[in-house]
Amino acid sequence: MDNACVTPDLLTRLGTPEGVNALAVATAADHGDPLVAASAVRSRGVEAELAAAALTQVELRRRAVAKFGADAERMFFTRAGLEQATRAVVAQRRAARLAAAGVKSMADLGCGLGADAMAAARAGIFVYAVESDPTTAAVVTANVAALGLDDMIKVDCADATTVRVEEFDAVFADPARRRAGRGRVFDPRSYSPPWDFIAALPTRVPRTVLKLAPGIDHALLPPGAEGEWVSVDGDLVEAAFWCGPLASADRRATLMPGMAELTGSGLARAPVGPVGRYVYDPDPAVVRSHLVAEFATTVGGHLADPEIAYVYADTPAETPFGRRLEITDVLPFSLKRLRTLLRDRGVGRLEIRKRGSALEPDQLRRDLRLSGREAASMILTRVAGAPTVLLCHAI
Repeated sequence: MDNACVTPDLLTRLGTPEGVNALAVATAADHGDPLVAASAVRSRGVEAELAAAALTQVELRRRAVAKFGADAERMFFTRAGLEQATRAVVAQRRAARLAAAGVKSMADLGCGLGADAMAAARAGIFVYAVESDPTTAAVVTANVAALGLDDMIKVDCADATTVRVEEFDAVFADPARRRAGRGRVFDPRSYSPPWDFIAALPTRVPRTVLKLAPGIDHALLPPGAEGEWVSVDGDLVEAAFWCGPLASADRRATLMPGMAELTGSGLARAPVGPVGRYVYDPDPAVVRSHLVAEFATTVGGHLADPEIAYVYADTPAETPFGRRLEITDVLPFSLKRLRTLLRDRGVGRLEIRKRGSALEPDQLRRDLRLSGREAASMILTRVAGAPTVLLCHAI
């Protein structure tokens, strides 16, 4: 079920006894083969359009567990909405931070499937959730009802720019960064609502949070705002600008699910020195928040190239903010020399990481013609501007 084929009427049917039965039949028939499942559902007398919607919902619910946990079994989804939805762990932490700041009511502009609205409601915050797409608005309305949050969330299908945001303690805005048939939108001026409206929200409601793409330009941070970059299991998932009294740092890297946080100015420069015995690959949230220098301080490390975010040290340190590898060899890049070294070491399984290198790991792996049984890790990078290979113990 996606926005191209579902209607609010069909969504309503899925909530009737007939639809509930269709979902139950589709769940029982879901064994990985969509053709077999479709045949099984139709054989139980479920009408074709409803059967297709139920089967798609079952598929999306299965995929949504990674983001929504047990709630996914009761929720409704669109494909695009699920892809863009905030992970529950991120939404819950944001809601807790808003509640701790004393927020009691919030306008959620561009609420999507409702992940942030539902987390805020569960944290005791009343949410006015606005979504401009009629189908998505119908889906989030169904989700709010399914999770029993009707008394804490009011959903409207409306243009976010028409909302009287001043009536709320806080504003949360998640502008659409995709367009039908065009994929991701990278230019903030093409966001919906437009960037001029989004950027002006903190002047209207000081306690404003903007959820944005991780690649957002730091220069777009409103004056005095905190820029936070969030990763989940090493995957960089979003940036958030915390405005007005909500800001408590210049830059913050937040790593989940362990809730490790690193803060700093985002302007510091790490010291530069030689390659050490260990190399740390910082979490992408650390890199994107420009906190590599602060991270280097936590492990007593330095850079070997001022423009490359690998941190080196001679003694190991435990850290949640990066992956540590022990270096066995440092050599200038030479395919022939590298192939000989790996053959002599019996390496047949090779993890390849890179930063500051134009080489393609998959092509390089083929060119190396690996044939041994040992495993190793390799980093393609630059040291003092020169292309360099770091061979490391496998971890």
